[in-house]
Amino acid sequence: YFFSRTITELWAKADSWDGVIDKVKEHPERWPQYLDVSFKFSVVTFGGTIEHKDKAPLINRFAFTGFMGKIDLKTPEEEFLLIADYGIDPDVTVAHTFYMGRLVGHGKRELIDKFNVKKRKYIGNTTMDAELSLIMANQALCGPGKLVYDPFVGTGSFLMTCAHFGAMTVGSDIDGRQIRGKGKASIQSNCEQYGLKGRVLDALVFDVCHSPWRKINGGMFDAIVTDPPYGVRAGAKTLGRKDPAKQATEPRMAVDEGVLAHLLPDYVPPTKPYEMSEVVADLLMFAVKNLVRGGRLVYWLPTVTEDYTIDDLPTHPCMELVANCEQAFGQWSRRLITMEKVADWDGEMGLGAPTGDMNKSKTGPNQVGHFGFRDRYFAFSAVENAKRKKELKEAYQRGGPQAVAAYMKELEARKKEAVAV
Repeated sequence: YFFSRTITELWAKADSWDGVIDKVKEHPERWPQYLDVSFKFSVVTFGGTIEHKDKAPLINRFAFTGFMGKIDLKTPEEEFLLIADYGIDPDVTVAHTFYMGRLVGHGKRELIDKFNVKKRKYIGNTTMDAELSLIMANQALCGPGKLVYDPFVGTGSFLMTCAHFGAMTVGSDIDGRQIRGKGKASIQSNCEQYGLKGRVLDALVFDVCHSPWRKINGGMFDAIVTDPPYGVRAGAKTLGRKDPAKQATEPRMAVDEGVLAHLLPDYVPPTKPYEMSEVVADLLMFAVKNLVRGGRLVYWLPTVTEDYTIDDLPTHPCMELVANCEQAFGQWSRRLITMEKVADWDGEMGLGAPTGDMNKSKTGPNQVGHFGFRDRYFAFSAVENAKRKKELKEAYQRGGPQAVAAYMKELEARKKEAVAV
């Protein structure tokens, strides 16, 4: 619940303070249990301000509740909020909606700063933003007694945020270099930084397509939380050879060693590119086989904006779509997909037809919006770079260095706006 600033039990809502007072008076049965506890009233505003000199008279208007306990401004047993909402229009100076309620609890917005990647001991070029990692942990319903797995663990961002909420976490990756880290900086050092060594179980090196996990009836994991490789900052790889003709069908002997090549300590198995559409389909099928019923799969799906449709999402009869949230970046975007396992796998059923209408769907002969995403992403980048060079040249011709500076400032503002959206 770190999204929220506070959680408040609503006692009254009206278009004026007089209206709020009238509605609070309609339910005197709420007051007796708070008559003798320590308390305080706080005045909160959104989109506007109430002068300090006006707050005390406003609070005194609620003296009719008869609270007789000690007024404690630092650590009260109960806190009551008087809220004035001015809306988002900066020109509005009068509040339009007023509330009164009892504070139930505070959110956990401070976690964004705690897990800020700029303060983290070990990060990489694929490390997920702290706020998005926390959102995904919330989507996965992480909590004590749950086991959470990240099959593309990288530097372990999700292991940390999911473990913070009480879950036991474990990850794996085909590339062990990011897991091992460099020098004293590693996933282990992050566990020590956040005090999570008892909950982050391990990070293992293997290809999730050739998983060593034991098959357990009913599933093993309570949640799978991951950011699959797009092939942009980190290439998506799976075991095998790019040329099927060169793929061995039986174990090979090492030259001059007299043992099987794959048993040598310095053996590095061959890998081949892993197409994004295959990554997502395999991930869903892995979730079908290994999640417990009620378990959740939470992952990012990159896609070309103009080609995306709801039909791009691979589905399975055992999995139900819970949420599909877009983070737009112009010509491409990524979608935070949350699915829940609603039925046990029968051991045979494969991926099925798409279901749900959470986004407007269209049909057509095109590939899914995330097919060949890497190549299309870099094609967008080339076009965008050429466009910027042209605009920079035109800006310089119009007004020299000052015009270029103004253009760069505008460009930076557009980037921030896109990220915020």
